[in-house]
Amino acid sequence: MRLTLLGLAMLLLASCQQPAAEQAAAPAAKKRPAYAIAIHGGAGTIRAADLTAEQDAAYRAALDSALQIGEKVLQGGGAAIDAVEQTIRFLEDSPLFNAGRGAVFTHEGRNELDASIMQGKDLSAGAVAGLTVVRHPIAAARAVMEQSPHVMLTGQGAEQFAREKGLEIVDPSYFFTQQRWDALQRAKAEEATRLDHDGPQGSRRPSRADYKFGTVGCVALDRAGNLVAGTSTGGMTNKRWNRVGDAPVIGAGTYANNETCAVSCTGHGEYFIRWAVAHDVSALMAYKGLSLEAAAGEVINGKLKAAGGEGGLIAVDAQGNITMPFNSEGMYRGYAKPGERVVAIYRE
Repeated sequence: MRLTLLGLAMLLLASCQQPAAEQAAAPAAKKRPAYAIAIHGGAGTIRAADLTAEQDAAYRAALDSALQIGEKVLQGGGAAIDAVEQTIRFLEDSPLFNAGRGAVFTHEGRNELDASIMQGKDLSAGAVAGLTVVRHPIAAARAVMEQSPHVMLTGQGAEQFAREKGLEIVDPSYFFTQQRWDALQRAKAEEATRLDHDGPQGSRRPSRADYKFGTVGCVALDRAGNLVAGTSTGGMTNKRWNRVGDAPVIGAGTYANNETCAVSCTGHGEYFIRWAVAHDVSALMAYKGLSLEAAAGEVINGKLKAAGGEGGLIAVDAQGNITMPFNSEGMYRGYAKPGERVVAIYRE
């Protein structure tokens, strides 16, 4: 009987000690970084052979400068909304990217600009489309979010709103760049050639120019745990009829939710709209329990690619994880966290 009681005592002692032992053996939970930020400058047919060493260096320098701007805000304890807006403002002022000053031309020879921004803490959002005189469309999108009862404003109404809110207004000539103008002329000439010699327009093979989808975007996580996403674009070269793509469409080109992630997309907008790409990444995390990387990969390299859609996205989740998948040949991109910084263009 004494042996039995001794044995029971030993068993009880072991059972009490086991949880502590298991806890000691278990790996420590990954600590969330103080902040995280990611940017993109467009996806498409971007190959090392197509850029000179000088052009490659210029793009990398611009991406790095944009990251520095946003990271400085976050390092100082600033809000993700400010980091995203300031980063995109810089990209909008660069003629290298298809947004703001570097915007492409419509068929009629205009620059029509779109942008959106969204906060994950309360799902508030603002968007603008078809702007022609507002220097920073991302600032207009934020003003719509914070100073209007609406989510999206377009055209002349959006420009009137921007004027009333004191945003910087410029002459349309501010957005003119020779490179984008020449691209429009080539696109129109190629279209005429195809229409004359290659049968119906619907049967033509798109030129390489059609595969360059320029947009800029930024996603960020701040010290308070808030997620924000923003996107700005000039759209597609030679677009007609006031076409609007996915960039200003909440849930398609931009989405943020503190419970899941913040996403900014770049690619063939019609596909991103139809497949609700940005929201789908969040939904796969919320409803299916996928990780950020798995959810974004399933959408970009699974659903979207199978449908014929080309492009990519950047995303950051509530734990500071970052992913930047794309199914095109390249994507201007980069990210930064405390002690980490990456800038890339090709499939590196």
